[in-house]
Amino acid sequence: MTNNINFEIGLNEALNLTLENLDHLDSESVDLTEAVGRVTSSDIYSLVDSPSVAASLKDGYAVVASDISHASILEPVILKLAGYRAAGSMENVHVTAGHAVRVMTGAAIPPGADAVVSEEFTKDEGEAVSVFNYAEKGRNILDRGTDVYKGQCVAKKGMPLSPTDIGQIAAGGHGKVSLVRNPVVAVVSTGDEVIAPGHPMSEGKVYASNMATLVAWCRRYGMMTHSIVVKDDAEEISAALESLYNIADVIITSGGAWTGDRDMVHKILGQLGWKFIFNRIRMGPGKAVGLGMRENKPAFVLPGGPPSNLTGFLQVTLPGLMKMAGYLNPGLPRRMVRLASDIRLRSIDWTQFIFGTLQANDGELIFHPLENESRLQSMAMAQCVVKVPEGIDFYNADTLVMAQIL
Repeated sequence: MTNNINFEIGLNEALNLTLENLDHLDSESVDLTEAVGRVTSSDIYSLVDSPSVAASLKDGYAVVASDISHASILEPVILKLAGYRAAGSMENVHVTAGHAVRVMTGAAIPPGADAVVSEEFTKDEGEAVSVFNYAEKGRNILDRGTDVYKGQCVAKKGMPLSPTDIGQIAAGGHGKVSLVRNPVVAVVSTGDEVIAPGHPMSEGKVYASNMATLVAWCRRYGMMTHSIVVKDDAEEISAALESLYNIADVIITSGGAWTGDRDMVHKILGQLGWKFIFNRIRMGPGKAVGLGMRENKPAFVLPGGPPSNLTGFLQVTLPGLMKMAGYLNPGLPRRMVRLASDIRLRSIDWTQFIFGTLQANDGELIFHPLENESRLQSMAMAQCVVKVPEGIDFYNADTLVMAQIL
């Protein structure tokens, strides 16, 4: 890890340094019901075959397919009933030529049967059944291990688990899974003018909307959070950071990130032992973003302006948090979009981000830049963000570009 402070490095370098200096946390065993959205710490293999036997896909009759090869409505085939099987039961019944066994969906296929004819193509005749449609060999039978077979990899390392992944892992015999521990994140909002949401408002104050937004993003990824508002007081900020260092894996500060008289976060973090990897990035919004390390615990310094705060979090902090949580490809999901209008910027000296909305059109997504005067309203309305790299200050309308989906 480098201990040098880099001023105004490029976004790609900042992101690379972030991911290089952070590593995934340790693993823990988690009940399968609590695993959705979490990331696997190793490959997971099925312990069993599922289904554990060849099973019926229909309510109907297990038969010998050749017995009913010529069955039709005009010439039904009459088969004697040789027994009954429900799902989960293993009655000692067999199917021989000229006979059938009544089976329910999920029931084990009786020995001797090689097809199941669905009940809508049959008529119950008491001790026999009339069959008036052919069911070829293998029809309506789910072979053993078709859904999951023993030894099959049912989840790869680094995979965030979806509800359907959970179902497949359960079918493979697991009640618990080994997952990367999610980071515990502490969010510290600084400023004499800032008050916690829900507290009485007085003139000149603003609610800590940045803090609420950052906490919400962390919770979206299943991360436990602690949050606190502190005044622009060195002793108070220092005490808060030192206290949170002992209970959190990551600290995020909001505000106090620039060079003003009351912007003291960098200095205090340095006094407490954090070594800065960088503290400025050539990107807009979000220039005053920094990363410091104390042992293995990062502190992300984010500016106080809402667009800068959110952009810094999404482009640098969130990928870092996701790396710690075990994601192999950390960052927001991406889609190709087509620009609805020109994008013209004032500079080519830094990476710039444009918030926008999406419109579906003939299988494509059309990107519309947001130009609302209200920063918070634009952020709330945004469905995605388009990155304009350094060296580019203009995109023509109708250009295809990559967008990060919010």
